[in-house]
Amino acid sequence: MRRKLVVANRKMYGSIPSNQSFFEGVLTGTAGMKDAGCAICVPHPYLFQAQSILSGTPISWGGQNMSRHDCGAYTGSVSPVMLREFGCEYVIIGHSERRARGHETDQSCGERFDAAIKAGLKPILCIGETLEEYQEGITDLVTVRQLNAVIEQVGIERLSLGVLAYEPVWAIGTGKAATPAHVAAILDFLRGHVALLNEQVANDIQILYGGSVKPDNIAQLLKVPDLDGGLIGGASLVTEDFVRICEAANEAG
Repeated sequence: MRRKLVVANRKMYGSIPSNQSFFEGVLTGTAGMKDAGCAICVPHPYLFQAQSILSGTPISWGGQNMSRHDCGAYTGSVSPVMLREFGCEYVIIGHSERRARGHETDQSCGERFDAAIKAGLKPILCIGETLEEYQEGITDLVTVRQLNAVIEQVGIERLSLGVLAYEPVWAIGTGKAATPAHVAAILDFLRGHVALLNEQVANDIQILYGGSVKPDNIAQLLKVPDLDGGLIGGASLVTEDFVRICEAANEAG
């Protein structure tokens, strides 16, 4: 049975004092949680702090992006090897904010997914449609294209070494989450697509939802049969909200 997972994407927020408060608050609030996992993805400068505070605890941590290269003349980039040195278990790949502002492509996401796996990281692959694509009714086409780009790069068996996160772009930071019915339909489609290639991988791979997830809607979302947790943005900036989401995942697990 797949275990529930809640991942905080803290984006470009934080400071040393506020991070410490958040880490310690999550540790206290999730103490004894056995039926769901929790991870926190922070800006790269704070990975050392995450490692210092979270080492030896049930909470994992990770980066928000990475290069496909282990080293080289790539000013401003961070390699998968560097993330591993700071104890990262996870790394977010292909977030819509990176695809839009960082000009990342389906192909480059596949390459970085592959590099993450080779480095011993668990890539969290973000896929999702824009508002225009949603209104055109091509959510299936967009998400399967993004997913296939990774499968073509790493193969279907190695896809299970990562995590999928369905994040409709129109729901991120807007306060308007996708309905459970919409999430159920697209996750059923995505898991079904993977099952056509490898049924075991389809059964094993965790699929998260992200996009305006809050304490007051997480319980309904977690009733979706194919949903295994959440990739949490705005609500991860408030310790109490994030802990409540983790508690809901633990109860659903």
